[in-house]
Amino acid sequence: MNKIFQSLGQSLEKVQPSKKASKDAFPRPLFLKFSVKEQVLFTKRLAVLIGAGVPILNALRIMRGQTASKGAKYIITRLLNEMERGQFLSASLKQFENIFGVFAVNIIQVGEISGTLHNNLEYLSEELKKKMELRRKITSAFIYPALIVVATLGITILLTGYVFPQIIPIFSSFKTELPWSTKVLIVVSNVISHDWMYILLGIFVFVVGTILLLRLPKPKLWFHKRILKIPLIGTMLKDYYLANFCRTLGLLLKSDVKIIEAIRITAKTSTNLAYKNQLNTMSEHALKGERISEYLSKHPNLFPSILTEMIIVGEEVGNLSGSLLYLSAMYEDELSDLSKNLSTVIEPVLMIFMGLIVGFVAISIIAPIYGITQNLHQ
Repeated sequence: MNKIFQSLGQSLEKVQPSKKASKDAFPRPLFLKFSVKEQVLFTKRLAVLIGAGVPILNALRIMRGQTASKGAKYIITRLLNEMERGQFLSASLKQFENIFGVFAVNIIQVGEISGTLHNNLEYLSEELKKKMELRRKITSAFIYPALIVVATLGITILLTGYVFPQIIPIFSSFKTELPWSTKVLIVVSNVISHDWMYILLGIFVFVVGTILLLRLPKPKLWFHKRILKIPLIGTMLKDYYLANFCRTLGLLLKSDVKIIEAIRITAKTSTNLAYKNQLNTMSEHALKGERISEYLSKHPNLFPSILTEMIIVGEEVGNLSGSLLYLSAMYEDELSDLSKNLSTVIEPVLMIFMGLIVGFVAISIIAPIYGITQNLHQ
């Protein structure tokens, strides 16, 4: 009997250091990163392994051994440590809710309760993939205009702050009346040449002040409402937010999450404060028995009539999740078309903007030189 307890004690001593080693082997990185792309791979691989009958703990160990990312290794190790103590995967993920999001945690929790975890992980991987593609479309659509604006401003600052000051002494040596555009450019050139440090400091203070101001609820709400009214850009952002709203709510309802809880979770996933506030209010109205479509019809500035009409159809036939998923696909297609046509629409405007600025600088430099040569000829 003593030998049994002695061997059991030795085995426990062996297990304890191994657990400690597993914790210390993957310390928390200084900057913990787990990108959306890594989240897609994580959920997809976990869904495949669980669907193939691999126990979830073994699946996580396999995935930890295959990944090269320090952040992924740390997160998977923490999940393993929690689950070895008897925690569910969803409860373990709550410590990384700021990375995975409320939607992911709830989808996994529903899958664990209903016994369809691998199916819900498949849904989640597809949702994350679509969200990544939507962000990529938005980003790529604004990269070209941003590069044009930055290049134009860079050329203008170079000509005004460096090239033009070399020519000013020539103008001063001749007693001729300079054009008004040249006088304006001289003032701007002097400011850039002598006060560039104050300009940079002012830009820095403005950017930091704006960031801090937008952390306050009221200024942030005002900004989020105004940005939706900008021509073309506002339309793209509306399509993006509506696609996320419809897809998130549709997947939650498809996973048998109660409608009020689904709306609240969807509100938490929204990054636009205008939509977030409306969804929170909508959950309160739904709690009182009001239909979603009735509430949405009162706010056509955020929720278009076609969305409301499709939701009415879904409520009538008892397939609200199907209508929402159809709407999400529709808004994703609209966003894709807008992002493709953005460069075609905005390119003429950018060319005019660039031509006006560079043309003004060029005329301001060339006009006095032409006047001086005319005087010399006389």
